Amino acid sequence: MAMTQQTFNATTTRRDVFRLAAATAMTTGAGRCVAAAAEPGNTKLQAFHDRLWIWTHAEGAYKQEWGLPRTSRMTPVEGAVYLGVPNLLFIRYEDKPEMPFDQYAIAFRPMKRVVWSLVGAGGQSNTKERDHVVDLAGRFPNITGFIMDDFFQKDGSGSLSVEQLKALRDRLVIGGKRRDLYVVLYQHQLEMPVSAHLEHCDKITFWTWEAKDLVQLETSFDRLERLAPKHGKLLGCYLWDFGTNKPMPLDLMKKQCELGRKWLEDGRIEGMIFLASNVCDLELETVEWTRKWIQRTD
Repeated sequence: MAMTQQTFNATTTRRDVFRLAAATAMTTGAGRCVAAAAEPGNTKLQAFHDRLWIWTHAEGAYKQEWGLPRTSRMTPVEGAVYLGVPNLLFIRYEDKPEMPFDQYAIAFRPMKRVVWSLVGAGGQSNTKERDHVVDLAGRFPNITGFIMDDFFQKDGSGSLSVEQLKALRDRLVIGGKRRDLYVVLYQHQLEMPVSAHLEHCDKITFWTWEAKDLVQLETSFDRLERLAPKHGKLLGCYLWDFGTNKPMPLDLMKKQCELGRKWLEDGRIEGMIFLASNVCDLELETVEWTRKWIQRTD
């Protein structure tokens, strides 16, 4: 994943150039949205951009699943740069990538904050992987937290027991600093008996699996606040309707983004997450609208 040091010559590929440009953009603050946020008097916009995240998997993770038109070639950092966001979550998908993950962590150094999965897609996890990721955080200080994806099962039980989860969270003081533990919670799981597990999580990322249910987003978020009033919350925003394997309707994309921005301003959420890097190069209407929405300076 991470590029080796090289000079520009006739054999340098366009992809190499893009990766170098991506890293430069993230480290120097170049790029339209970052530059705009840095302008005098634009601190409100900068604070907004600092709360934006992209959900990522290894390049090519989805292949042609979920009804997508083709397989993405976007890497996680490329996806972050393309959308114009400074933070990413990296989630293991179908046992990819293989350990060790060090070269991914090196590639993520330009990112402001990184949250890494301890429980991957489909609720998959093992002790060896968790130990390795916790070790990474001790060596890469921009790994500020960990996430558990697809954590809750149909009966409300977790991929880890409450006792296992408590023991895991107790390990997350690394180098004298506690790392936050995030968990995925879907709108359709709000009525499940999840409170005992949530007690040992710091932050909830909240997702609406089928786009049609976004018409009730305000109501479902109210229910989340009643369920977990003390937890930090991030709004998950799908760029594709994975629940039905169809494009996300643009009006619903706009709805979740505008609500998210309002809730950020009101302090009801701490961030917004766009899913995922693996659809950002498929020329989806929602991706291109969201890019422009993020770049807005008004």
